[in-house]
Parts: sequence; structure tokens; C-alpha cells
Amino acid sequence: MPRRSLPAEARLRPTTVASTLTVPTRPRTTHRPRRCPIATVAGSGSSTTQAQHFAESYVTEDLVLRTARSLAREVGLDAVTPGAGAALRLLAAAGNARAVVEIGTGTGVSGVWLLRGMRADGVLTTIDVEVEHQRIARRIFAEAGFAAGRTRIITGRALDVLPRLADGAYDLVFVDAEATGFHACVEAALRLLRPGGVLALNGVLASDRIGDPSARDAETVTVRETIKAVRESEHWIPALLPVGHGLLAAVKC
Repeated sequence: MPRRSLPAEARLRPTTVASTLTVPTRPRTTHRPRRCPIATVAGSGSSTTQAQHFAESYVTEDLVLRTARSLAREVGLDAVTPGAGAALRLLAAAGNARAVVEIGTGTGVSGVWLLRGMRADGVLTTIDVEVEHQRIARRIFAEAGFAAGRTRIITGRALDVLPRLADGAYDLVFVDAEATGFHACVEAALRLLRPGGVLALNGVLASDRIGDPSARDAETVTVRETIKAVRESEHWIPALLPVGHGLLAAVKC
């Protein structure tokens, strides 16, 4: 994972005694600047792609998650990556989450990661329009060892379901949906989350187009406008995590 730099070395002040010593003069030669050996090793043969690959493989997935991921590919879904999943588990655990909303059940990959970070008595409310995907996810949750009461699986459009959920009752809202619905989901999350609750928005790198000013397609523009609005809002304390397809995490003030 990117982006670490080494601190500059402190310069030593010459002592009074040292300043009185006479240093023999030598012919002046041109030397190449010296580099810190550690920096030299770290810089050779490394790249952002390699660092991201290492970060993604840092936390390994068990058979249940690998199965859920394989089933996602079979039905044409792009599940959250292991790195993004680990970040979701971290956010749920850090917030001691008891009530979580997931928009986009898929085959249960992100749901398992979230449940594994939540409290033992926590309940995941997960929403999706695809009944077949949710049927697979239900099996995956059971295989992962979660009792049926740990999940509330709702079939329907998120924007139809979210208004029926209670205000300020949730610790985390995870959005893994089409970019066209990002703005509405962020607005809903602001209502659903308690103060200190966390919003996690997946896919905010827009397939690596987010930093390209020339990318003006509808999806990229929508993502760009959404994350800008979150950054500039007084209601959120955000950070953009470069894991998976990009994860925007924001704490509700």
C-alpha cells in the first residue's frame, strides 16, 4: 500500500574542538549524491502496483470467503477485494458496531467481513434487488457460522427500503451500489447513522479514473461530485482509503 517516506537525517553541528582542526586539502572530485541504503533498497524494483498487491494479500481469506468470491464471479458480480473487506471488518470492530446497514448484498463477501468485525450480538441489515444473490448469501452466512438472527436480509431497491429504517439507529452504513445512487445513499446514511457512526462507500476510485481530469463520463463525474460533497460537508470527517476499488470512510459528526 502506498505512500510512506523516510524522515530526513538530522545534521550534526560541528563542535568547537572540531572547528579548530586542520583538514588536509585533497583534490576536488565530483561525487554522486549519497542515498540512504534503506531508501535505495525500498526504491529498487518496487511500484505502487506491487505495494497494493501486497496490501491486498496481507489479510488472507478462508474457504468460506473464497467460495463466496467464486460464486460472485459466476453470477457476474465484482465483490469487494480482500483489502477492502479487511478495512470494513476493521471499521466495524473499531466502532464496536451492533447495527450495520449494507446496500448491496451480493453473494455475501462483504457481509461476512462486516459480521466478523461486529459485536457478537450485532445484526447486519443487508439490501439487494436480486433474490438469487441473496439466496447464495444466506447460505454463505450460515457456512461462516452466523446464526440466522444475525442477519436481516431485505429484497428490494435500496432507495425504497432505506426510508423505512430508523433514524440514528445504526453504527455503520456500507454502500456497494451503482454510482448513480451514491448521492442518495450518502443522504440516507446521514439520517440513519448515530453521531460517531461510519459511512463506507465502495468504488470511489471509479476504475482508476477518479484522478484523471479528462475523465468526464457520467459515473466518474458522479463519484467525483459525491466524494467532494462529503469532503466539504460539515457533517462528515472523511478519508479516502486506496484499497480495492477505493473506499471512502467518513465519520458522522
